[in-house]
Amino acid sequence: MIYNIHPLFVHFPIALLFVYSIIKILPFKKWFPKVAWRDIERVLLLVGVLGAFAALATGSSAEHLIHANRQLVNAHANFGAAATFMYGALLVGEIAAMINSKKFIYGKSLKWISEILQFVETIFCNPIFSGIIAFLGFIAISITGLLGGTIAYGLTADPVAPFILKMLGITL
Repeated sequence: MIYNIHPLFVHFPIALLFVYSIIKILPFKKWFPKVAWRDIERVLLLVGVLGAFAALATGSSAEHLIHANRQLVNAHANFGAAATFMYGALLVGEIAAMINSKKFIYGKSLKWISEILQFVETIFCNPIFSGIIAFLGFIAISITGLLGGTIAYGLTADPVAPFILKMLGITL
């Protein structure tokens, strides 16, 4: 017998990335300046993105086990992939920042590695850009969860679902 283990893997990344986005968007750094917010953000982002990849992998197998509306399943998969991509890009920026902070000496022949890492950090760790990506990721992961709930429980599980489905042009 084959089991659908996708529901076991989806809730933690949604929760962790949701909290990451809230911390990134709201001015917690100003409200609580003595807290090491960057470390908290990095942990939430790393574990959340790893969990999102697990959710994507198990989602691919779940597609073959359920008999839901194809349009709905495809939209759920696409929003999940988009959210994972956005948070993954932010994670790449944080990894580049951590590597750059170690001040590795690459030598003249490998100086281009340092330049690439600096460029990635400059883009993805920019407070405005990373805040926008976190906000878009928040929207994408929220819609992913809403669509997943609609797949599992139908339209009656969420009062916002009919409105979002109509906006996306999905008919059940």
